Amino acid sequence: MSEEPLRPDPDALLAAARAADARAERGRLKIYFGASAGVGKTWAMLDAAQRLRARNVDLVVGVAETHGRSETAALLQGLECLPPRTVTLHGRSLPEFDLDAALARRPALLLVDELAHSNAPGSRHPKRWQDIEELLDAGIDVWTTVNVQHIESLNDVVGGITGIRVRETVPDHVFDAASEVELVDLPTDDLLRRLSEGKIYLPEQAERAVRHFFRKGNLMALRELALRRTAERVEDDVRSYRLEHVAQDRRAVWQVSDALLACVGPDSGAERLVRAAARRAAQGGAPWHAVYVETPALQRLPEARRRAILATLRLAESLGAVTATLTAEDAADAVVAYAREHNLGTVVTGYALPDAASALWRRVRGHRSFGERVAVRAPEIEFMVIARQPGADTGPPVPDEVGADDADRLARRARGYVWALASSAAVTVVATPLLRYFDLANIVMLFLLAVVAVAVRHGRRAALAAAVLNVLAFDFFFVSPRFTFSVSDAQYLLTFAVMMAVGLVIGQLTASLRYQARVAGYREQRARGLFEMARDLGRALTQEQVAEIGERAVARAFRCQTAMMLADGDGRLAAVSPDNDRFVPDAGLAQWAFDHAEAAGAGTGTLPGAPVLYLPLQAPMRTRGVIAVKPSGPRLLMIPEQRQLLDTYAALVAIAIERVHFVAVAQDTLLSIESERLRNSLLAALSHDLRTPLTALIGLSENLSAALARDGSPRGADATAIADQARRTAQLVNNLLDMARLQAGAVALRRDWQSLEELAGSAIRSLGPALDRHVVELRLPPDLPLIHGDAVLLERVLVNLLENAAKYTPEGSHLRVSAARDGDRIAIEVSDDGPGLPPGDPERLFRTFTRGEAESSTPGVGLGLAICRAIVRAHGGDIEADSQAAPAHGAVFRWTLPHRDMPADAPPLPAADCAP
Repeated sequence: MSEEPLRPDPDALLAAARAADARAERGRLKIYFGASAGVGKTWAMLDAAQRLRARNVDLVVGVAETHGRSETAALLQGLECLPPRTVTLHGRSLPEFDLDAALARRPALLLVDELAHSNAPGSRHPKRWQDIEELLDAGIDVWTTVNVQHIESLNDVVGGITGIRVRETVPDHVFDAASEVELVDLPTDDLLRRLSEGKIYLPEQAERAVRHFFRKGNLMALRELALRRTAERVEDDVRSYRLEHVAQDRRAVWQVSDALLACVGPDSGAERLVRAAARRAAQGGAPWHAVYVETPALQRLPEARRRAILATLRLAESLGAVTATLTAEDAADAVVAYAREHNLGTVVTGYALPDAASALWRRVRGHRSFGERVAVRAPEIEFMVIARQPGADTGPPVPDEVGADDADRLARRARGYVWALASSAAVTVVATPLLRYFDLANIVMLFLLAVVAVAVRHGRRAALAAAVLNVLAFDFFFVSPRFTFSVSDAQYLLTFAVMMAVGLVIGQLTASLRYQARVAGYREQRARGLFEMARDLGRALTQEQVAEIGERAVARAFRCQTAMMLADGDGRLAAVSPDNDRFVPDAGLAQWAFDHAEAAGAGTGTLPGAPVLYLPLQAPMRTRGVIAVKPSGPRLLMIPEQRQLLDTYAALVAIAIERVHFVAVAQDTLLSIESERLRNSLLAALSHDLRTPLTALIGLSENLSAALARDGSPRGADATAIADQARRTAQLVNNLLDMARLQAGAVALRRDWQSLEELAGSAIRSLGPALDRHVVELRLPPDLPLIHGDAVLLERVLVNLLENAAKYTPEGSHLRVSAARDGDRIAIEVSDDGPGLPPGDPERLFRTFTRGEAESSTPGVGLGLAICRAIVRAHGGDIEADSQAAPAHGAVFRWTLPHRDMPADAPPLPAADCAP
């Protein structure tokens, strides 16, 4: 019998049409992808552009980084190049991609090199890939280049291999959404030869690259990563093409990968099958799936066997499989459809050799095994058969005693048999007076109608009983000779056989239809429950409302008691409804589930005997809490699809909690920004108005102190104190003004090559008496590189840190200034051996108007460290504070600045005098 073509999903067709319309309006992105610099990405892009130019394609070069390579620069000849725009940053002019000019020119194709590039401050977008997104939205096709180390998901992997963390990254969705990715590959030895020949970097730069990033092992590992990422991209393209262009009823598996599909059945040995599939997938580095198909017959499995199936699926998931529970009348049809949808070329199934009698009976009735049925439907699929020993059982044993579910099932079955007997008797009574008016062929229809009625209400077993009873009743009461089972006319034997066969077929079809209707009803109920909860969660404004909606929805869907526990800022759980009198969750078990982000309790691997299941609420950013579920019967959570549905409910609640959290964070951040802006404006205005009277006050107090000193007046000390306080107030006003200018970005850096030794000496001299009672040590290596920065501002950082250390350490303490080269950065430390930092988060010390101790006799308003961070970050660095590790004591402030190679024509620096 030919299979009926599958009806396409209207929603899928509509989504595909919308996606096609969006792609038609949007430009196409092509990425030239490589393992590292020097493989020839830009050269390949420009070479392809030259070929398109020969075909009169309207293309423009927006950005092309030749890095001084003559063969790459030669490919720019004849191509229209977009002039760059100039950005002034800290007194330097930087060429940047002109996005507005590209949008105004609007070529058919635009070449924009270095997808991961960070734009200069003040640009419309901070990243170049965002510029490209705007170009694509405008309908302009773009070609670009990127290396594997710039892919966001691989950043940590590359950092672990090379020891160098790349800060410029591209989100994976940008790479995955590209219309085309072309891998530009070069063998490792060839790449190293190009490097040694000076075709990638200048000789002195090439020598450093070979010692660090361009080691042969690094390049081999990066090449493998690039090949694997490209292969994943191609696999996604193949899957998308099959889904979009190959009709579902004619979609066959394409053997382009070693992906596996393990079929978990109700028989023993399923765990062995799963482990074998996991080993096979691990050997080939291939993805694999594990599915369980629940047919009408399998719905009647004992609870213990269903728990074993769920445990097997969890085992597969823990071994790296994608698990799924399917519902179908024929397991072979469901497995073939799933394999074709996910392009899984190998099916792993178990097989137990039957005994002679069973094998003979199968041949007699023409029964095909599961593997044979799959092979007939999908001959392109390969098979891996795992032998099972007859009688072997790796799962939990099936108990002999009859549980509550089994007793209920037996009761329902008994009622069906009673209704079969009653329906047969009723039809016999009704049909007896009709015998004189109707032929026996019409009487038979009444008995068949009774079989259909019993099948609809009580299933196939009762329908089978009704068919047998109706044949016997028809023979005994209506076929001549009546009231005996003997048959005078042999033709009635055929009537009995046809009647029995028709009754069985009708009963089977009716029961199957009843099963499908029940499954459809369950699915509709689940979909409605999810929709209603998602709708209510979308309206929730607080975490308490989200928890209440989640508790109510889960309790209604799973007929259970629920309790929601949310985490506070310290990661401790607290019940949302502490007055919940239905049941009290185990706080310790709930905290364990939260800390480990794993389910615990009933039906899990952690305290499975507990009556309550604890599910962590895992949101995209972090775990937000735990939901405790106490079912009325354990079976409700043991069914695989029910457990997956519960995980879906938990995920929706977690996402809603995180949404509410970030809405509150955004509101607080906006309020803080506006408050900070208003405060800075007021302080700047106030400080500016105070500078003139403070300057006059300092001058007058100094003159008064000098005059009183000449006269020998005892009030001279008071005048000196007035002058000191005036100078301190003036310094505070200067700090306020500097902080306001730094936060507003109004400070232009006057960069030059500076010696850290000279900066430290100048800072020590400027502090003067403040350091007289401390021992200052400079620990600077003689080969420390020069720093490219603003001398006045960098000295200000050292002054603030040293002054801060002197104020908060006792007399005689040692203050140390040390520095060292750390890769592409220069790390500087200012440390002491005093009492260390106050308890709490050290980051708060860098906030404006924040002090280590709110109430302290030490003068200050909490601006010095905030100014240090603003200056260091303006130079492209960062600063952090910490207490020294035991047995040492004291505080240490570490700050880093980017290292740049000093040009050969830079003027020499004078020798530094660092004596305090």
